[in-house]
Amino acid sequence: MKIGELSRRTGVPTRLLRYYEEQDLLHPDRRENGYRAYGEAAVRDVQQIRGLLDSGLTTEMIRAILPYLSGPDEIILPAEHLTPETAALLQDHIDRIQARIDCLARNRDRLSGYLAAVRPRENAARR
Repeated sequence: MKIGELSRRTGVPTRLLRYYEEQDLLHPDRRENGYRAYGEAAVRDVQQIRGLLDSGLTTEMIRAILPYLSGPDEIILPAEHLTPETAALLQDHIDRIQARIDCLARNRDRLSGYLAAVRPRENAARR
C-alpha cells in the first residue's frame, strides 16, 4: 500500500510516517517510480510505534525493541540480544516511570488531604 493508505488506516499523518522511516522504525520498499510501498504488517507496526510513543518511550528505545515485538502485549527479547545499552535505556525509562508514579501519588495524597479538610466545612456551611 502507499503511504496515504497507511496513513488512513492508522490515523497517523504521512509526515509522521516519513519521520518514523527517518528514525529507522519503518522500512518500506521502494517501487520503480520511487513511491513507498508498505506491506500489511506496517499497519500493526505503526500501531505499536504509536502505543510505545504514547507510553513515553523514545524512538531510540523503540528502535531497540521493535524487532522483538510479536504483538501489542508481548515482547520477545532473547537474553542474548539484550545489549547493556538497551538494558540501560529500559532501566532509565523504568526509573522515570517510577518517579512519575511517586510524584502522582504525592499529588493525589495532597489533594485528598485538601478535600478532606475542606469538605467538613463545606457540609457544615450547608446545614
